Amino acid sequence: MARHRKPRQRPFSGGTVRTAATLALAGAATATAFEGTSQADPRPTPAQVEAEVDRLHEEAEAATERYNGAKEKADEAQRALTGLRDEAARKADRLNAARGALGSMAAGQYRAGGSLGPAVRLATADDPQQYLDRASFLARTGNRSAAEISSVRRRLDEVGQLRDQAAGRFAELRSRQAEIAGHKADAEKKLAAARSLLARLTAEQRAAYEARSAAGSTPASAPGSPAATPAGPRSTPPPPADGSRAARAVAFAHGAIGKPYVWGATGPGSFDCSGLTQAAWRSAGVSLPRTTYTQINSGRRVARDQLAPGDLVFFYSGVTHVGLYIGNGQMVHAPRPGSTVRVAPIDSMPWAGASRPA
Repeated sequence: MARHRKPRQRPFSGGTVRTAATLALAGAATATAFEGTSQADPRPTPAQVEAEVDRLHEEAEAATERYNGAKEKADEAQRALTGLRDEAARKADRLNAARGALGSMAAGQYRAGGSLGPAVRLATADDPQQYLDRASFLARTGNRSAAEISSVRRRLDEVGQLRDQAAGRFAELRSRQAEIAGHKADAEKKLAAARSLLARLTAEQRAAYEARSAAGSTPASAPGSPAATPAGPRSTPPPPADGSRAARAVAFAHGAIGKPYVWGATGPGSFDCSGLTQAAWRSAGVSLPRTTYTQINSGRRVARDQLAPGDLVFFYSGVTHVGLYIGNGQMVHAPRPGSTVRVAPIDSMPWAGASRPA
C-alpha cells in the first residue's frame, strides 16, 4: 500500500524572501496612504493666514517701490527723448535753411556763367553727408562758399549726433518699460495671493484682521516686531502751527487721511506710501525722490529718540515702507492696497531708520 507523503517544505530562497518583503512593504505603504487620505492636512489657523497675508503685502510693497523707481527712470528717459527729438527737429530746420541758402548762392553763380561747382552739387545731392565726406571743399571754393559749406557740415554733424542720442534714449525707455511691466506683474501676483488667503477666513475673522490692521497692530509672528500686542490708544497730535516746512508737510498728511491707497499713485486723490511722503513735502516746497530707498538718503539721518514732526520714518529690512512722523510715537502713512491713508503707531512695523528732509 502506497504511502502518502506530505510535501516537503522548502525554505525561502533569497529571491523569494525579497519578493515577499517587497509585497509586505507595498501593502503597508498602501494602508498608510489610505490613512493619510482620510486625514487631510489641517487648515492654517487664522493667525498663520494673517501672518502670511502680511508677508505677501510687504513683498508686494517692495515690488511697488521697484516699480516706482523704474517708472521714474522711464519718465526721465521719455522727457530726455522728447527734448532730443525737438532739438533735432529745430536743427534739421536750420540745416535745411542753410542748404537752401547755399543752393541759391550756387544757382546764382551758375546763371552768371560759373561751372556746376561743388556748392551746386552739395545743394542738390541726395546724400549731402556722403558728398561732404568725399569732397575737399575748402581748397576748391571761395571764402563765402567755404563758410556756407562748413555751416552745412556742422549742422549735419549736430543733427546726426542728436539722432544717435535719441536712439540711445529710446532703447533705454523700452528697457525701463519692460522693467515696469515685470515689477507690476510681481506686485499684482503677490496681492492676488493675499486676497486668496484672506478668502479662507470667515467674515468675522477678516473683519477682525482689518480692524487690527487699521489700528496698526502687528501679529506676534511678524519678524522684527517689537511687541506681540498693540500699545494702548494714543491721542493724535495736531499739526504744528509754527509755519515751518515740516509743519506744512504734516498738515498735508493730515489732510490726506482717508484717501485710498493706490500703488504707483502720488496724489491728489490717492497715494502709495512713498507717493504720500513725496507729495507732503512737495506741498512744503521740498522735492523728494520717488522711492523709499532713495528718500531715506535724501535728508539727514535722525535717531529714533530724536524724531520730530515731519521726519520720514522707514520700516522693514529692505526699507520698503515709509510714513510721515507726526509726534507722540505716531505717523501718517498709506499702508497697502485696499486700505486708506491713516494714523498708526511707528512701533507697529519693524523699524529701519528715519531721515529729516532739508
